[in-house]
Amino acid sequence: MADNYLGRKMEEYFSRGDSDKRPRPSNTLARLLHRNRSCRGYDASFKVRDDQLRRIIGVNTSVASARNRQALRFRPVLADEAAKVLPHIRMGGALPELHLPLPGTEPNAFIVICTAAEPDDDLYIDLGISAQSMLLQAVEIGLNGLCIRAFDREALKLSLALPCEPLMVVAIGRSIENIETVDIAAGESHAYYRRDGRHYVPKVRLDDLIIR
Repeated sequence: MADNYLGRKMEEYFSRGDSDKRPRPSNTLARLLHRNRSCRGYDASFKVRDDQLRRIIGVNTSVASARNRQALRFRPVLADEAAKVLPHIRMGGALPELHLPLPGTEPNAFIVICTAAEPDDDLYIDLGISAQSMLLQAVEIGLNGLCIRAFDREALKLSLALPCEPLMVVAIGRSIENIETVDIAAGESHAYYRRDGRHYVPKVRLDDLIIR
C-alpha cells in the first residue's frame, strides 16, 4: 500500500511539470512606479553590466518625442569610468548634513543624457520622458537609479570627452536603501527626510491633485 501511494505521488509530481510552479508577481505599472524611488545609496559590490545599460538606454527607441525630433544622446558609464563622473555630481541636496552618498555607497554606473540640439521646452519634455522611462526599465531588471541635475557640466563634458552638451546624469545600481512614500496634503512640506535609517518621500494625496 505504501509503495502504491508513493508511486502515485511520483506520477502526479512528474505529470505536473512546470504548471504547478507559483507565478512570479507581474511587473505592473503600479508595482514599477512604487519601486522606482530615487536612490542615493548603492551596493558597491554589484557591478552594472554593459548589456544592462544598453537595455535601459534602449527604451529611447520606443518612447515619445516632441515633434519626433529625437535629439537626445546617451553616454553609458561603467565602473571602470565611474571616477570620471563621481567628483562632478552632487546628490541629496535636501540633506546637506549627510554628505550623500555615504562613503562606500557610491553608484558605479551612469547614463549621461546629452543633447544634439539647442535646448528648448520640447527638449526638456523629452528629457523627462526619457529619464522616467529608463528608470522604470532599470526597476524592471532589479536595479534602481537617480536623476541628477546638480553637476558640473563643463567638468563632466571634459572628463568624458563628450561631443555634445550634457543635460542630466542618471545613476544606476542596486539600491541598499529603505525608502517609503508618505501621503501628505498639498500644503504640507514636500521635502524628503530620513529617520531611523529609513528615507521618507512625501507624496501629495490623489484627492489633493484633482481639480474639482
